[in-house]
Amino acid sequence: MTRKPLTILTGINRTSEPSSGSLILVNDLYRAMPGTHTTYLGRRPVDREWKTAFDHLVPLSTKKRPQGPGFDDYVDELTQEVRALIEQLQPDVIHAQNVGFALSLAFSRTAGTIPIISIAHGPEVMAAERNAMEHAAMLEVAAASAAIVTPTPVLADHIDRLTGHRFTERIAVIPWGIRLADSQVRVRPASESGPLALVHAGRLDDNKSTITALEALALTDQPHSLTVIGKGPLRKHLGQRADELGLRDRVHFERHLPRAELWNRLRSFDAFVFTTRGLEAFGLVLIEAQAHGLPVVYSSLPGVKAILGNAGVAYTPGDSRSLAAALDELGQQPDRRDALARASVRNSNRYDIASTARKLRELTLRVTGEGR
Repeated sequence: MTRKPLTILTGINRTSEPSSGSLILVNDLYRAMPGTHTTYLGRRPVDREWKTAFDHLVPLSTKKRPQGPGFDDYVDELTQEVRALIEQLQPDVIHAQNVGFALSLAFSRTAGTIPIISIAHGPEVMAAERNAMEHAAMLEVAAASAAIVTPTPVLADHIDRLTGHRFTERIAVIPWGIRLADSQVRVRPASESGPLALVHAGRLDDNKSTITALEALALTDQPHSLTVIGKGPLRKHLGQRADELGLRDRVHFERHLPRAELWNRLRSFDAFVFTTRGLEAFGLVLIEAQAHGLPVVYSSLPGVKAILGNAGVAYTPGDSRSLAAALDELGQQPDRRDALARASVRNSNRYDIASTARKLRELTLRVTGEGR
């Protein structure tokens, strides 16, 4: 007898396109999860070029409004829309992406007897740490959840503290992963010392602290070059700062790239620079860089070293002099770069999306009672 597929309702309250790590992760995750039927709630416009893994993609019609005077009315309207969808779909389980944003609030208020697994991505945790309304939203979603999934023990500790240790037993750590089968390791040993071709990829905002990399380049003894790939609110400021530092010929900015293009580009660089200075949920781009044989020079945030293993070079977060020294040292040690490149590939093999999907599916079966 064939078991009927496990029906999952999930979604991210953003434009339906692979424009962020969370959206790429979720698409990979449900593609790798066998025996499931997934309905995904997103926002228009829907990228027609995006080959999604979801059985159904339903664009939400409630007009999105940020935290502020009209937020409660917005959540009420969104909740009504989600309630109608749940009554129509009758899923076995709800995967609420983000523990406390508007869509997860709507899920928590309409699920009824349908179990919820909330999945932390990081931005909602940072929001809850600085804003009382966001904190209250996290508490409400956590209380409604049968399980709370986080990718690292560090993020789990943040959520546990923010929720007053009321839901400690519900928190499960499941590391994120990537589609390792699609990665291609560069075969180009570092034969001599000298300036490095560096790459940084991600959202250009204050927490990602790309400015640290620019200011470090101005302090290095060697004329390393840096390619910055991504978009965000600080893009213009970063360009201006590069000019002020006299780095116009050494820093190059490129648009956000689809993952296939980014992965193809990664193989042409000597090392990846990771500059986040605050909370980092996981940092999938770290594993993407490692899977392509790149040593990672990283800000020594709690949990990042555990993700990277011994395949990275640490510096003090937000300290451009510390980063400059790390870059110059790596540039002068080609044998060390080769060893780090090999270690990077070995470490990345711990993070296959198939393992993430299997563990989340097993947890989902336990929560729904089908795993007994």
